[in-house]
Amino acid sequence: MGDRWQVEVDRSVCIGSAQCVHQAPDAFRQDSVMQSHPVDPETDANERILEAAEGCPVEAIMITVLGTGEPVFPPED
Repeated sequence: MGDRWQVEVDRSVCIGSAQCVHQAPDAFRQDSVMQSHPVDPETDANERILEAAEGCPVEAIMITVLGTGEPVFPPED
C-alpha cells in the first residue's frame, strides 16, 4: 500500500460507536459530541485505517486515493 489516502467521516451518519478509535487510535478521534473525525484527513495508506472503515457499524468512513478520488472504501459496486 504505497498510496496516499483521503479519509472522511460522514458526520450525518456517524453514531459515535468509537469502533474506529479503538481500531486505529492514531488515525481517529472523537469530538465533544462523540462523533469521529480523522486525525489527518490526508494520510499514507494504512491497513488499520482500512480495517476501521470496514468495521464501522454504519459505514460512515469513506477512503479515496488522494489525487485520483478512486474509492478504497466503500468499494464501488
